[in-house]
Order: sequence, then structure tokens, then C-alpha cells
Amino acid sequence: MKPKCFITRKIPDVGLNKIGQHFEIEVWEKDTPPPKEILREKVRYVNALVTLLTDPIDKEVLANAPKLRIISQYAVGYDNIDIEECTRRGIYVTNTPGVLTDAVADLTWALILSITRRIVEAHDYVISGKWEESKVGWHPTLMLGTELKGKILGIIGMGRIGQAVAKRAIGFGIKVIYYSRKRKEEIEKELNAEFVDLNTLLRKSDIISIHVSLNKDTYHMINSENLRLVKPTAYLINTSRGAVIDEKALYIALTSGKIAGAALDVFEKEPTLSDNPLLKLRNVIATPHIGSATNETRNKMAEIVADNLIAFLNNIIPPNLVNTDVRRIRKPGFD
Repeated sequence: MKPKCFITRKIPDVGLNKIGQHFEIEVWEKDTPPPKEILREKVRYVNALVTLLTDPIDKEVLANAPKLRIISQYAVGYDNIDIEECTRRGIYVTNTPGVLTDAVADLTWALILSITRRIVEAHDYVISGKWEESKVGWHPTLMLGTELKGKILGIIGMGRIGQAVAKRAIGFGIKVIYYSRKRKEEIEKELNAEFVDLNTLLRKSDIISIHVSLNKDTYHMINSENLRLVKPTAYLINTSRGAVIDEKALYIALTSGKIAGAALDVFEKEPTLSDNPLLKLRNVIATPHIGSATNETRNKMAEIVADNLIAFLNNIIPPNLVNTDVRRIRKPGFD
């Protein structure tokens, strides 16, 4: 008899088909997350769970999951899951690291170029008819932006994605400085990057790009106090987690000229509300959490989710186990 697995959203078929060969699966077909009361009901009967960042897997949900043995998260981050409680209950938690590195790094650079060269603003100027109305085909001061060569890129978080962003900076003739929990001297040599403290990074950078996970130490890491350090000509890019930035403080900094602009793929609340004041600003570019949104990446994520589940089924420690201490509580497998 196959173990039962509830999948909280329809992931790419390459993953669904692979999981379906080994598990009895039920997929939540709606685009919106299952309501918490539904989630609590579904976990009562399943042995495995496939989740997204928008699924709150907290103590309340876990208390209703007596048969649950593994959660395979379709994401790199897992701040939606109570990892400590999972470990206590002997529930394995896995994620999909590494695979989305290049996709997120590419989007980061797309946002850097878009905000510094006013691409979205220029596009709107053309399609709205304002360019035609102006009767000016070219003008010396039309849509002036910022050149990247010779600028300083400050990277907050020099993990896989931060390193990929830094590598892409080389071709632009940009100096890279970084702040991370641990200094990485081998990376400094490879990328000609300089390790600095956070305040120094904020003071010196022309572009600040955030690549950290969300936890109690990084919540509102960028706030009203340290935004005062940023150059008024600097740009802030966030493709990590929305709550790393205090949005109210950012709005004040943007509207008071303390910072030149921001490009945000993530927000404190997602989907962000249409009346979010940040969305009304001309010096803000917003995208709907699409850092990993390429066909190649999303398909590979689905495969990794399946591989983690199948390894566990075969009594093998999953390749992307997050809570490694759980091995002391329970061996992998559904026996």
C-alpha cells in the first residue's frame, strides 16, 4: 500500500508524475493556498506533505498530523515551517537548494538594470502615448539614469545566490563589497570582493542587493535606523524575503530623498495589497515573487521535491534534509 501524500498546490508534472509512481497523492488544485482549516484536516490522514512558502506549517497544524513523517518543501526557504516542532515530532523537512541560484541572480540583475536605467518608467512613457505627445524624438535630458561602471555593489548575504550575483557584476566593471555572517576569503579572491560590516556596506554602496534567509536576526534588517546611512543616490534590490525590509521605513526613505530607488520582488505580505504605498512611487519597481520563475528552475524544483520524498520512502536520508537533528529521533522511512 502506497503512503499518502497531500500536495498543497499543483507543481510541474515532472514532479507530480514521479511522486505519483510511489505515493497515493492528492493535489490542491486551486492557485490560492488551502485555508488553514483545510490544511489541518488534510494532514490528519497523510504520511507526507509537499508545501510552499505560503503554507503555515505551525504547531497547530502539526498537532493534527499523527501519521506525518516528511515535509518536502517546494522552495529554498522554509520560514513557514516550525522546524523545531517538526524535529521534536520526528518529522523530516527538506527543501530545494541550489537549483534556483542562477534564476534569482538573473532576476536580480534584471531589476538592477531596470531601476538604474528607468526601464519600466521609459516603457510606460512610450506605450501611454506621452512620447508621441511630447513631439520630442530625442532629448539630452530625457529619462536620465545611472551608469553601472565604476559603481560599488553591496551584497548582503554571500551564499549561493549572493555569489552568483557577484560573478555577474564582473562584466559590468563594478566593485563588489559584501556583508555575511561568515567571512569567505576564498570567494573574495575569486570575485575580488571585499568583506565589510553592514553599516559600512550601507554607507559605501551605490547598489545594495539582499540575499539572506528570513529569521529572527534578519527580520527588518533594513530599517529606519540604518537606512539613514544609505547614499541618496543608492538603489536597494530585494529578491530574498520581504520582511527583511521594514516597508514603512523604506517608504519614508524613498519619499524623502534618502535613497534613489528600490526594486522589490518580495514583500512583507504576499500578495502585497494594491494600496501598498510603495506601489504608488515612480522610483519603485515591483515584481510578484518571480525569482525562480523559469521553466527550467521550476521543473527542477519539482524533481528535487520528488527525489527527497522517494529517498525517504526507501529508508534513505533525503539529499536536502534541513533539520538534520531529526535523525536522532527517527530513522527515515514509513515503517
